[in-house]
Amino acid sequence: MAVTEPAAAAAATEIPPQVPPQGRLGTIPDGSDGPDVRGGPGGSVASEGILRRQAQRESAARTYARSLPIVPVRARGLTIEGADGRRYLDCLSGAGSLALGHNHPVVLEAIRGVLDSGAPLHVLDLATPVKDAFTTELFANLPPALAADARIQFCGPAGTDAVEAALKLVRTATGRSGLLAFTGAYHGMTAGALDASGGAPEVRVTRLPYPQDLRCPFGVGGPEGAELSARWTEYLLDDPKGGVPAPAGMIVEPVQGEGGVIPAPDGWLRRMREITAARGIPLIADEVQTGVGRTGAFWGVDHAGVVPDVMVLSKAIGGSLPLAVIVYRADLDVWGPGAHAGTFRGNQLAMAAGTATLAFVRENRLAERAAALGERMLTALHGLACGHPCIGEVRGRGLMIGVELVDPDTGAAAPALAAAVRQECLDRGLIVELGGRHGAVVRLLPPLTLTDEQAAAVLDRLADAIPAAARHTH
Repeated sequence: MAVTEPAAAAAATEIPPQVPPQGRLGTIPDGSDGPDVRGGPGGSVASEGILRRQAQRESAARTYARSLPIVPVRARGLTIEGADGRRYLDCLSGAGSLALGHNHPVVLEAIRGVLDSGAPLHVLDLATPVKDAFTTELFANLPPALAADARIQFCGPAGTDAVEAALKLVRTATGRSGLLAFTGAYHGMTAGALDASGGAPEVRVTRLPYPQDLRCPFGVGGPEGAELSARWTEYLLDDPKGGVPAPAGMIVEPVQGEGGVIPAPDGWLRRMREITAARGIPLIADEVQTGVGRTGAFWGVDHAGVVPDVMVLSKAIGGSLPLAVIVYRADLDVWGPGAHAGTFRGNQLAMAAGTATLAFVRENRLAERAAALGERMLTALHGLACGHPCIGEVRGRGLMIGVELVDPDTGAAAPALAAAVRQECLDRGLIVELGGRHGAVVRLLPPLTLTDEQAAAVLDRLADAIPAAARHTH
């Protein structure tokens, strides 16, 4: 069932929207098929062997490898080729890390430039021309009110370490230890970041309601639900018997990603800024997944015109390589040398790739492109939902899109159906992942370089997968 009829014909010449579950899926998006990599029967055997050895050797904590049993050997843009020769449209994009898709030419050129220059690849936190160029480009894209007097801390290469740094920073600066976070949040898997996430096994932070429509904690949704959420926050902070320790900071995602692709209402986010500013509470914006154009603005907070005190940045800022930083107001910069460190915080290749990515997104107005294309994709998916009662809600911002699957009779989240949709998508050559409170949200995170034709192919494959999964799970 196509949801993008006019574009589907155009897509067929580049990446066919409808393909048999088995076989070769289209061409690399630049139009060049290129040489096979382990194609044919031998490639399939090699792929099975690699997957078998991975299952035997890697830990039980592995995640994506369980639901996506493929062995990528070549990739460009939206497309991945497996060791068995099959092609896939990748709407996972390294969990949102690949703003420009796989192996974008400007990223490869930046990496080769550093390698060919003879520059050191490991420099701890020493100053280098590569780091200076990255910092300059990053500051040029920050909210101007923050960039005017900001400091940057390079962290360990994962976003969770940047969250740890942000929490440590505000606790040091304020002399307080309490933390405000939100239901459904995800900030990483290290101890402090996990404490602030919605799935923390032991709650050591004050958990506040994050507004949403489908499963509003107050049962009303919309602007009224957001207003009640803001009022509850104010009440807890000002109630002398509320049991809330003095907060060192509030950490919030402009769009909850792992929580189910739930955008924060602009007015509500502005209220959080007003509430925290009035009480001297630093506001931390976790932009690890929402940053660098993903939501249709360069930063997720830009939609609401909010300027946080601290921004946590990772994923796309490294141009596909590991990099994480926090950027914050200068008056918070009170910690001493070595207060937060990391051996691999000077990743020169990631800084070069990140500079190229940031500049390309800015120069080519890819945030605006993501806003326009994302709106068209959301409109198409809303149309699809009208004919499929198993789709409980379509939501998102820019090219950060979620489709929540539900039981049509009860409205309850349907994780088994969502898992079936993911498999049906994979059978059709489309890579998606799941999120949400119950793992019932199919998530789309395509690269910002997505073309209209590729978007049509993605939507048509998803539109085929949902009814097929619904038939098989009943």
